[in-house]
Amino acid sequence: MLNYDLIVCGAGPSGAMAAATAAQAGLKVALLEKRTLPRHKTCGGGTPMVMQTLLHELVPEAFVEANVASLRQTWKFSDPYLTAINPPQVDRPLSIWMMQRSIFDNALAQRAAKAGAELHDGLAVRAIDVDQDGVRVRAQAIKPNGDRSKGDAWVATARVVIGADGANGVTAKAANLRQKPTIALGMEVELPHTWGTGHPDLRPEVAHLEYGAIDRGYAWIFPKADHLNVGAGLFRPNGQDARNVPHIREALQQTIVDYLEAMQVPYDRAQLKFHGHPLPLWGGKEPLNTTDGRILLVGDAAGLINPAFGDGILYAAKSGIIAANCVINGTTTTYSDRIHTEFGNSFDAARRLAYFFYQYPKLFYQYGVKNPRAAHIATQLLAGEIPFDSILGRAFRRVGTGLLSSFLPGKMMR
Repeated sequence: MLNYDLIVCGAGPSGAMAAATAAQAGLKVALLEKRTLPRHKTCGGGTPMVMQTLLHELVPEAFVEANVASLRQTWKFSDPYLTAINPPQVDRPLSIWMMQRSIFDNALAQRAAKAGAELHDGLAVRAIDVDQDGVRVRAQAIKPNGDRSKGDAWVATARVVIGADGANGVTAKAANLRQKPTIALGMEVELPHTWGTGHPDLRPEVAHLEYGAIDRGYAWIFPKADHLNVGAGLFRPNGQDARNVPHIREALQQTIVDYLEAMQVPYDRAQLKFHGHPLPLWGGKEPLNTTDGRILLVGDAAGLINPAFGDGILYAAKSGIIAANCVINGTTTTYSDRIHTEFGNSFDAARRLAYFFYQYPKLFYQYGVKNPRAAHIATQLLAGEIPFDSILGRAFRRVGTGLLSSFLPGKMMR
């Protein structure tokens, strides 16, 4: 029987960061990943540049494919608003990194292995059981084509297990946590692209966002080294799970196609490969560790996706570090409180903002998005430099003032 201080299930940003942090502290760590690395991961692949503060020796050149400095935003593919993220004389310039998750996740996993964690890829967790001696994890080898191996199961025990296995992972179910998650739905295509072709605003330093084309969501075009990530998402479902919304997949696919046409990107509809993925949104403060502190949830498994923007990479990495430190310090029963302190108030405010934004997107586009400082503020929110609760009242006042001014003559309201 293999024995560890910590077993981490899932080698995405949250799991890899947890494994690296714990291994660097001298713990015996196993990091399990279902697919053989590097593996495709459906994701827009954008994260604020402040991610570098968590990576230390891992240089951006290892995974960053584009450095976004401007946003081009549209309402139903028209009324474009192109603006720099950083206004003149800004104190701390910000940008958004664009990367492929296959490269980024593999770099993080290899970093964890270098720190001393035992990396086992191609190993899918099948069962997790807690007893008085610890947590027992059973996993099965998976072939590169996704089939199960006929070999013996991998079985090990640990003092603590960290669940970093995403929206559909085994860990949350085994721990009876996150039983009623709120699930958004994203869909995307990866399309090869030659820079200098298509719409003139298609440039490596520009990210594109489209509102209005998809109800209660938005679409995007993110630049990569030699291709475009083009996607759309439903981020405010009527029920708890966007996957149950009738005809939503067809609507997301059509929005992507319409975006390609609007940006003059050539494509062959028959050759487009659409990848859908569930996005477990923050649904409020809830337990993210078992009462005995033996199982902790991080990243997507913990629902740490921003309900306003739908981003989650930075929060995943931060939660992995917090979880690992709780294991190192023997304070795993306080993990939920630590996460709530780190993200709770801001994410709760983001939920309130998302409700109104996706209810009245045209108003927010006209009087919020098209504010000269909005792109910089949005990037500050992405980076965690300012919390959502600090701007919530200001955002509502600006939209309300703009709406009122549209009914008044002249320039009485500004």
